[in-house]
Amino acid sequence: MTETTEEPVHRTRILVDLTPLRTSPDYRRLWFGNMVSWIGQGMTALAVSLQVYDITGSAFSVGLIGFCSLLPLVVFGLYGGAVADTFDRRKLGLASSSGSFVLSVVLVVATVAGVEQVGLLYAVVALQAVCFALNSPARSSMIARLLPADQLPAANALNSMTSTTGALVGPMLGGLMVGWWGYRSAYTVDVITFTASLYAMWRLPAMLPDRGDDVKSEKEGAKSGEDGEKREKRASVVDGLRFLAGRPNLRMTFFTDLCAMVLAQPRALFPVVAVVWYGGDAKTAGLLVAAPGLGALLGSVFSGWLGRVRRHGLAVIVAVSCWGGAIAVFGLTRQLWLGLTLLALAGCADTVSMVFRNTMLQTAVPDAMRGRLQGVFIVVVAGGPRLGDFLAGSVADLASPSVAATGGGIACVVAVSLLALRWRGFARYDAQNPQP
Repeated sequence: MTETTEEPVHRTRILVDLTPLRTSPDYRRLWFGNMVSWIGQGMTALAVSLQVYDITGSAFSVGLIGFCSLLPLVVFGLYGGAVADTFDRRKLGLASSSGSFVLSVVLVVATVAGVEQVGLLYAVVALQAVCFALNSPARSSMIARLLPADQLPAANALNSMTSTTGALVGPMLGGLMVGWWGYRSAYTVDVITFTASLYAMWRLPAMLPDRGDDVKSEKEGAKSGEDGEKREKRASVVDGLRFLAGRPNLRMTFFTDLCAMVLAQPRALFPVVAVVWYGGDAKTAGLLVAAPGLGALLGSVFSGWLGRVRRHGLAVIVAVSCWGGAIAVFGLTRQLWLGLTLLALAGCADTVSMVFRNTMLQTAVPDAMRGRLQGVFIVVVAGGPRLGDFLAGSVADLASPSVAATGGGIACVVAVSLLALRWRGFARYDAQNPQP
């Protein structure tokens, strides 16, 4: 009898904690809807890239797809956070998901009609980024309302599985479907899968921001009976940034992520090192691209132990340092299996960092500020890797890919160490007494 009760406990400590899926039907529907829709969006992202290249024959034109999404993500990420702190987050999530659904339908109709206009594809990508930037702060802010605080690390690990699985499975399925049945098949599947996300949002309860938390956090002495116009004015981007400026622990969650994504982002080096270091080709570059994602997925699957960690700030410092260390050693490797292993380790460390950074944003931030802080999170997540691509590519051209990877990894570890010395309280952050 004793053995049968101990084994599940041991398994839970190793594998991902499924408690949030068991205890909250709303979260379970939201998680499943996001998982399915992420896969569909991954299929569409690859299909759009292939279609742009098919129409133009230009790699530069394909590269412009990322540029078309960057500006809307940055601008509307901040604005979407303010909107999420003003209006019903369920309605905002439902409206933005509906917008993404309609855009997927536009791609299907355009393909069936034989319309081959790159401008249309760019416009759809930009509008999809707007919908995502409005949807993500609302969706992320909901999690802390659906689950108790002690289940948030497990929920964030599960959320990481959705995005990572979509990034891995979506492009693979998209490539197969485009190759077999053409672009319309990938776009049609995306439309079908999006219905799961819409249904999950529809079933959620109302999610109005808790204005009492806002009053308490900003200490402005505002009266609880103020009208809707004043509430909307308070829920501004500037107020969110002002709130962040006075909270060192929350600032550190962004600073540490920027250290990893800007200083030690090797993604732009993969096409070069696949040939120069490993004597490979495009398939080798694909393996290098997939390795961090696979490591991130494994980090999510074996994340059961994360819920027992109390020192979230220290865990973030260690995880980001591990990312930097793995990238630094990757720059010295010339064996493919070792390079892939190091990139997978880096991806696993990134998952650990993401879980605790997101948990800190959900527990140490008042409910009325969560949308705006999640908006800043989107800007960092979207902008950091793109700045990192530019920096790594520039250093590789001026010096070498090895200098870019190894130097960037070392710079990441040094920068994180200096930040930890400057704000020592971050390493002492206690999940049971969250202080922003």
